Amino acid sequence: MRLIQAGGRLAGMEGSDATGPVSNGRTDGASVVRAVPAVDPVALIQSALPAGALNGPPAMPPDDDLDEDPTGNLDGLVGGVGVGSGGGNVDASLGGDMDGADAEVEEEGAGSPPPGASALPPRGMSVREIDNIRKLAANFRSLGLDPESLAHAPYRRVLLSGESALPATGEAAAAAAMLRGAIGLREKWLYRREVEEWDTPARPAPPRPSPYTTFVPPPYDPFDEPLPAASAAVCHWEDGVLVVYASPAALMRRTPIYPHRRWREFADDLRTLMSVVVAPAARSFCHLRLKLLAERFAMHATLNERQERLEQAAVPHRDFYNVRKVDTHVHHSSSMNQKHLLRFIKSKVRRCGDDKVLIDRSDPSGERVLTLTEVFKSLNLTTHELSVDTLDMHADNTTFHRFDRFNLKYSPAGQSRLREVFMKTDNLMGGRYLAEITHELFSDLRDTKYQHSEPRLSIYGRAHDEWAKLASWAVTHKIYSDNVRWLIQVPRLYSVYRKLGTVDSFQTLLDNIFNPLFEATLDPRAHADISHFLQQVVGFDSVDDESVPTPRLDLRRAPPPASWTSNADPPFEYQAYYLATNLSVLNRLRESRGLNTFTYRPHAGEAGEVDHLAACFLLAHGINHGINLRRAPVLQHLYYLTQLGVAMSPISNNALFLEYLRNPFIAFFRRGLNVSLSTDDPLQLAMTKEPLMEEFAVAAQVWKLTSTDLCELARNSVVQSGFEGCCKAHWIGERWWEPGAVAPEKTNVPQTRARYRYDTLADELCAVYGEVPTDVYCLPTHRARMSGGGEGTPAAAVRGGRDRSQSSDGDSAAGSSAGQSSSLGGSSGRGVSGASRGIGGPTVGGDGRGVEDIIVEEEVVDAGL
Repeated sequence: MRLIQAGGRLAGMEGSDATGPVSNGRTDGASVVRAVPAVDPVALIQSALPAGALNGPPAMPPDDDLDEDPTGNLDGLVGGVGVGSGGGNVDASLGGDMDGADAEVEEEGAGSPPPGASALPPRGMSVREIDNIRKLAANFRSLGLDPESLAHAPYRRVLLSGESALPATGEAAAAAAMLRGAIGLREKWLYRREVEEWDTPARPAPPRPSPYTTFVPPPYDPFDEPLPAASAAVCHWEDGVLVVYASPAALMRRTPIYPHRRWREFADDLRTLMSVVVAPAARSFCHLRLKLLAERFAMHATLNERQERLEQAAVPHRDFYNVRKVDTHVHHSSSMNQKHLLRFIKSKVRRCGDDKVLIDRSDPSGERVLTLTEVFKSLNLTTHELSVDTLDMHADNTTFHRFDRFNLKYSPAGQSRLREVFMKTDNLMGGRYLAEITHELFSDLRDTKYQHSEPRLSIYGRAHDEWAKLASWAVTHKIYSDNVRWLIQVPRLYSVYRKLGTVDSFQTLLDNIFNPLFEATLDPRAHADISHFLQQVVGFDSVDDESVPTPRLDLRRAPPPASWTSNADPPFEYQAYYLATNLSVLNRLRESRGLNTFTYRPHAGEAGEVDHLAACFLLAHGINHGINLRRAPVLQHLYYLTQLGVAMSPISNNALFLEYLRNPFIAFFRRGLNVSLSTDDPLQLAMTKEPLMEEFAVAAQVWKLTSTDLCELARNSVVQSGFEGCCKAHWIGERWWEPGAVAPEKTNVPQTRARYRYDTLADELCAVYGEVPTDVYCLPTHRARMSGGGEGTPAAAVRGGRDRSQSSDGDSAAGSSAGQSSSLGGSSGRGVSGASRGIGGPTVGGDGRGVEDIIVEEEVVDAGL
């Protein structure tokens, strides 16, 4: 292991045998990033698993916690890496396949900095100098620091030597093959758009100002957008999935436009994935890699914290309070705090007491309507008696592991009638009170400017007109804010509706959820309210108590939805497949019509079985909670490699399932998983007017998060969110999708942190693939994300995001770029209905320079390299 100063790398671990593949893609001085050939993921996994591993019921992983320290404190995890006062060599044993690897800690010069970049002085700054700089931070001009010099300054990192990037034999090689197969399964099942924002050099759709917008408007008018004409296509249900045909004649011939994969195939692939999750070789390999990631972050924080603070101080205007942050997981009915709701209820009782709000259930005729004053009188309540304690909506110690009691906290004063009056969209008043308090929440967000939210609205699937009522509420009351985009949550309550006789089968629930969506997509003008409302919807969620056991059955033999007529809920994986598959077909239809599409971001891993997280690994674009990843090191490592977004809510978990200090959030973050902080239920959990800031504040105090950590989490939340590309580009940089392109002037995330995150991700990908793969769509290193030059590319990010194409060594750079172009050119190989996404020979370096010029030249003296 070597600790050196360098300006950051584009790819991979730099340790390799002299004759073996160089993990960062450099061979004999040439800069090449090789594509990984396509293989059958199931066959790859079967070849790596022991004989008979797929026979019989899959074993569940033991309920162990990967993190030995419940507080997530990594101070003691540096383990086998030591730093001597004189920078000497230190031996370390990392265990597993890394036994015998040399561990060398050495500080050396980074060589000549890239042309046009001025490096920091080679000597380290004293504590007094750092303190003086911090005292002057109030006046940027007095700092005497060049922001570009700081952005290009070398940083110290840990490199591994003495092991090849991809083990050729043994358990590690088998584990790497299984992980590649698992990622291949996600590649097979994950929905992706035909044309992503990074698939074309064209700029995203421009903002469309309207009377309803204030800051950065979306690329549409929220309520007056022209709608496309009706389509001739028809839809037909087939085994629980709506299939689209170009015409009735095509339906008769059974030639669908968008074919889909069947449930039996998904059940088989999920079974294969679970065999990887419980494989001993894969568990040992992933546990070691995750432990190594934690140790590397601890070392990085120790060696580079000062430099990160300097880089932040050198960015004018930006700090944590004025960088964009999104509450990626919050339920709309509980998105206000208790004091806000209390003031609103008192105000309405005093000023609008004569409003007719509720049908009197005690009236046999059902015709008598109660006013708001009469409702409170029937409850024996007065405004003077109302208080936060009277409302009794705050989660306390009685709700821990009691999801039923937590749900009761949604009703003010424990009265379902008050919940219907104030917190429903389809009541007698058409949801007027909820619309008014929603506009007050919009006003609060507008005042903060830099905070955004993605609230959930419910579609239950118990009636066909639910979508029409919800859309009418949104359009009638002009529910729109620049700071808000909506997700639709589908509660998993089939068993309740079946016992009440509301639905006959699981197919009835699917009919009520998806028929209105397909109808509004095929003929938007005939369903104008739904079509306009869907513009603001960015994704779908699936919610309920995961800890409730579901029937254990062979998923491959599960009946189709029309035949699921029992009173028991279908398994989580069953519901996830049918929701995600129907969304996939719907998205492909909407994209073909020029309409927006939706992501699938369910609740998963809050409680229940680990296989919930496995199903979401195959189907979901992001998840909420995910705390059970701590029980499954293989899934945790897969979530890291694919950078699958996880919106975590430690305060919510503390009230329901896991004490705050045991929450794995801090361990996930330090290892590099794509995590963000969210509020979940401010009404039950928050104490202040800004619940998202409260979530950040508690985490910062408990886990001693630095300003860099907070800004990185804020940026993660924007990337995970469903806001349009033009909004994200304005908030976090033109090339926000690209790993390493953090735009410090917008996000306040130092380039040092961005380079570290990219370097470690590339190292882990090299440990699995032998090189940084560029043809796996579900990985952040896919060639489409890495191509298309210009400021903000990973190559530019490594150098600080500045174009220096006019440097003195431009001739040699051009030669390197030519080789790079030939290796990355061509099509991504994916086409539907004749469409293909061609990537025409881009260079890795956004300024016409290749990888060789990006990496700061350094003198390597280790005999193992």
